[in-house]
Amino acid sequence: MRLVSPSQQIKVGALMSYFALGINILTGLIYTPWMINSIGRENYGLFTLAMSVISLFVFDFGLSSAVSRFLSKYLAEGRQDKANNCLSIVVKLYFIIDAFFFIALTSIFFFISNIYAELTPEEIEKFKVIYVVAAAFSVVSFPFIPLNGILTANEQFISLKVCDVLHKLIVVGAMTLCLMMGKGLYALVIVNAVAGILTILMKIWCISKFTQTKVNIRYKDKAQLYEIARFSGWTTIVSLCQRMVFTIAPTILGMVSGSTAIAIFGIAVSIESYIYFFANALNGLFLPRVAQLASREEDIMPLMNRIGKIQLTIIGAVVVGFICLGSDFIHLWVGDSFKDSFICAVLVIVPTLFYLPQEIGIQAILVKNEVKYQAIVWTVMAILSLLLSFVLGKLWGAKGVSISICIAYSIRTFGLDVILIKRLHLDIIYFFKVTYTRMILVFILLIAFFLIVNAFVSLAGMIGFIVKLCSFLLLYGGGIYLVLEREDRQTMTNSFVTMFHK
Repeated sequence: MRLVSPSQQIKVGALMSYFALGINILTGLIYTPWMINSIGRENYGLFTLAMSVISLFVFDFGLSSAVSRFLSKYLAEGRQDKANNCLSIVVKLYFIIDAFFFIALTSIFFFISNIYAELTPEEIEKFKVIYVVAAAFSVVSFPFIPLNGILTANEQFISLKVCDVLHKLIVVGAMTLCLMMGKGLYALVIVNAVAGILTILMKIWCISKFTQTKVNIRYKDKAQLYEIARFSGWTTIVSLCQRMVFTIAPTILGMVSGSTAIAIFGIAVSIESYIYFFANALNGLFLPRVAQLASREEDIMPLMNRIGKIQLTIIGAVVVGFICLGSDFIHLWVGDSFKDSFICAVLVIVPTLFYLPQEIGIQAILVKNEVKYQAIVWTVMAILSLLLSFVLGKLWGAKGVSISICIAYSIRTFGLDVILIKRLHLDIIYFFKVTYTRMILVFILLIAFFLIVNAFVSLAGMIGFIVKLCSFLLLYGGGIYLVLEREDRQTMTNSFVTMFHK
């Protein structure tokens, strides 16, 4: 890998990112129903709850971005010593934060039965076991989060992506073996922990093999510590608020509803995550262009309008497609016991239809250092989601929490548009006019058509679903072709050609 050029590293790394994304989606679609059938709906709810509690506490505070930024800067200057010193500061920060996490997670363990009052005594005992395993792994793995930033700064994209892909393959292989052997909930949690530790060891080996990175624990520099903390401060707030919306929801349901509601909500979250990861991978194609325009102080509106249409075309296909066919999909995927997951999923994904196509504007906020205002909006979103989830979750369970997220996400989109208008002086009204006016008509007609079809035409089973899916794709493709301008279609094609051949 040392002989591979930076441009090849980027191209191969990007291809492997999409490969890893494909594995994520495929294994999720295959393993989720298998897991539920093997361990039961309530145990799946406990598994979802444990993962959400741990992920709520363990995140990188924006320090991974700091690692990539500062290390890349120093390595570009040929200052390996400064890069190593910077890394030493970050590593010490991680260990300090990890100590607080250990205290917090240990404290929570002793109050599990009080916090999750709606769980049965048997479920509480099971949850305590998987909580201990997941929490122990999180505390052990947290100080190694900078490994990704180190590999990125040293342009070892292939090494990084190979490790990520191998991690997913290890999890898939081990879970397959466990499920075939009839192992239960505890084995699945242990598999995830062991796979994570093996991945950490692989990344450490890659760093020692392909980089000159060394950590000097004795190094101190208050000025550099302040600079790193200032850089990651606002991004930390954004990351924390974004994480709180979904990760705290299962905990709230555990307080006010129970394990069944957690399981139903977990399926909706899985569907939302597929849409998010898909859109996030696509957004990376256009980020360099945003940075170039911002550095030259050029107008980004033409790019935002053009890419917004492309984003809406692709995201709309997934969101509108799920609204039209999601009920049948969930029936075939996980069964009628999760039929309420359809409504929950629709509620949490509809706001993405208006948020994700504005990704160019979101990147512009970062590039132009207006993250403080973004953090304020995200904080309001998180607090609103938290308060509403307690009230509506107690009334309507998973549906109530989903309504809360829908409202909070809608407020987030409105706040984002205020930032783009007031701080970046972008014409967002014109953006919505040129991007959404024609496409929304296609979306509404398709939804109305399939509501009628589902009401009056009986097409059950896998064959019926495939017929509906093919019909939707043909109608959607034809409708979008009529409303999407020739230049926009060409932009989409060129973007992917550049991605794979540049």
